[in-house]
Amino acid sequence: MDNQENILNIALNLFTLKGYEAAGVQEIVETANVTKPTLYHYFGSKRGLLDALLKKYFDVITKKAEEACTYSGDLPFTLTRVTETFFNFAKKNETFYRMQMAMCFSSTGSEPFIATKDYNIKLLALLEKMFLLASEDHGNMKNRQKRYAFTFLGIINSYISLYLNSGIKLNDEAVYSAVHQFSHGIYS
Repeated sequence: MDNQENILNIALNLFTLKGYEAAGVQEIVETANVTKPTLYHYFGSKRGLLDALLKKYFDVITKKAEEACTYSGDLPFTLTRVTETFFNFAKKNETFYRMQMAMCFSSTGSEPFIATKDYNIKLLALLEKMFLLASEDHGNMKNRQKRYAFTFLGIINSYISLYLNSGIKLNDEAVYSAVHQFSHGIYS
């Protein structure tokens, strides 16, 4: 593992364990066994380090979500595929998912919230587009795509939170349950 990747991994763990604000540059470089100039060479600043970390992981989930959100006329199938995508990503990237969720719900003026905001907006936009396309087949869904996107991602993240904090399994049964729970509301 090279220095850059090592610093990213150490930062991810410290930002998740302590919070972004509490994890200092000195602690990151000492834990990574590098110097401050090395960190600054690669990332420019602590915020640059956070931005690189977010880009690395959000690029992956955004690409996967974009593929999963492709609506082809079968909404339950699409919702299942999207749920599986997020669940699989969270299982493979538990530490990142925990960190980004905490940042997403941090104070709106905080650096972590500001850093994650555009990424979360982009994910919601993908879901909104999916629901907009689905509304052509389901008339009762018209003009509700923003609300549906936010609610659906909220259900997905609730299950992931239970997985991260309570040890439930993100398996086929959980996928079915999440999609079913969400679908009850939109089809009524």
